[in-house]
Amino acid sequence: MRKMTSEFAIAVHALVYLNHKQETLASEELAKNVCTNPARIRKVMAKLKKKNLIATKEGQNGGYHTSMEAGDVDLAMIYDALETEAVCASWKSGNPDMECMVASGMADIMDDIYGELNEVCREKLSKITIEDIDKRIFHREER
Repeated sequence: MRKMTSEFAIAVHALVYLNHKQETLASEELAKNVCTNPARIRKVMAKLKKKNLIATKEGQNGGYHTSMEAGDVDLAMIYDALETEAVCASWKSGNPDMECMVASGMADIMDDIYGELNEVCREKLSKITIEDIDKRIFHREER
């Protein structure tokens, strides 16, 4: 696992846009709407396709399209497809070989806390679907 990056936002944005358009879209069109470059889109979409969250069409009018109903795709599925963690540390304090209980125990304790936070985050994400986000966007627009 690696820390959550902008890939998560790209994936959610792309899925909401694909759901909204209900057609096959090239990486260039998705990139334009997401405001990134097509290479980043292709990298993220490959991970989503691997988990069957999207499908692709080859050829001249090829690209990406939805493969599931928007209400059946929750953000935890995307989180899992991208193999990320919401909270992680690239550096650990202390040293397990030191005699001090604080120095020798801190890294494991922090890993446990980060693990618990990731579970809470994943649980929250499992309750939000692409359809929910679509409704929030268009409900806000109607105000």
